[in-house]
Amino acid sequence: MKLAFSTLGVPGLPVPDVARLAATHGYHGVELRAHPEEPVHPGLDRAERDRVAAEFKAVGVEVLCVAGYTRVAAPGDDAPVLAELQELLGLAADLGAPFVRVFPGGDPDLPHEEADATAARRLGTAAEHAADLGVRVLLETHDSHRTGADAMRVLGLVGHRRAGALWDVMHTWLGGEQPQDTYAALSPYLGYVQVKDIASPDDTTPLPLGSGVLPLAECVDVLCQGGWDGWLCWEYEKRWHESAAPLPDLLGPGRDHLSRLLNDAA
Repeated sequence: MKLAFSTLGVPGLPVPDVARLAATHGYHGVELRAHPEEPVHPGLDRAERDRVAAEFKAVGVEVLCVAGYTRVAAPGDDAPVLAELQELLGLAADLGAPFVRVFPGGDPDLPHEEADATAARRLGTAAEHAADLGVRVLLETHDSHRTGADAMRVLGLVGHRRAGALWDVMHTWLGGEQPQDTYAALSPYLGYVQVKDIASPDDTTPLPLGSGVLPLAECVDVLCQGGWDGWLCWEYEKRWHESAAPLPDLLGPGRDHLSRLLNDAA
């Protein structure tokens, strides 16, 4: 499997520094948080996009994903959601990224069938555009659709190979789902896996990999047993937890921990 980290762990860090960190610490790729407060977002013009792509190419690091914040199951008109998705897909294509991340964002006060149908309709439309660009749009296991079973309900309705899943191991664990059950649900759709670690369900401050309670070894074992050979991406949520230790100091040990898990599972 290939290893990546998310720029959520290094908020605001300039692209050349992100690329250098990845190359220095032996990561194959980077998930780019696409937000106006970050160096990479849909507002970049073509020259700026070319510069970003060139920075990563120069050090042999791949752009894994453009991590957007579109909420595909949220109530309301489709048009603004689809417009936002189209911008994210275009940015990913320009950067050479194979994936775009979206959230569910369904209203918990509405029946889940309504949220599922809304998300599936929008993802189906976006998948057609993604196919033209050679990109996949991935629904993250998050918020209203926290487990693999939740995400599968939506993706089964979409039925398009360019719509897939992003497995966030924290959210499926918080949802009470076992790794083998998550993988069974998501394996037909799985784009890549976000790994992380935390102290407890009540304290989700990011920790160094292997020092918390998340079942990372079980997740890696399940993936290896299933013959899956995609990406593991460390999403260290420094942006939301300022007191957390700086990510750059943890990247080397984190890569080593993931490599040990992979070796043990082989």
